[in-house]
Amino acid sequence: MGEHRHVGGGDSQPEPERADVVAAVVRSVAGVAGLHPGMFGEVGTYLPGRRVPGIRIEGDVTEVHVTLFFGAAVRETAARVRDVVAGVVGGTVNVTVEDVVSPTTDSGGMAAGGSRDEFGR
Repeated sequence: MGEHRHVGGGDSQPEPERADVVAAVVRSVAGVAGLHPGMFGEVGTYLPGRRVPGIRIEGDVTEVHVTLFFGAAVRETAARVRDVVAGVVGGTVNVTVEDVVSPTTDSGGMAAGGSRDEFGR
């Protein structure tokens, strides 16, 4: 109890804090609307009493799943996400763009005001 699994090199930052730091730097990248938990909610880091959706850290591999704003250059934005995350955790960083939303849509894919689109999304 009270033990944290360390990820990556000789860094002393425990994984739960890493997932939070990774989430914060990803959200700071221009064009990123938010983190995405995957089609079935399968992507996330489980912490005591909570979950960080869209971030999975296993060994020296970090998976980041994001939603981008419409108009953001997909490849360039994914590359920026990969670069900032690699700067934090090192190792291999895989970025998956799960969705693209309107700037008037919240990061969960719901239009402002809480209505869903014509496809029930």
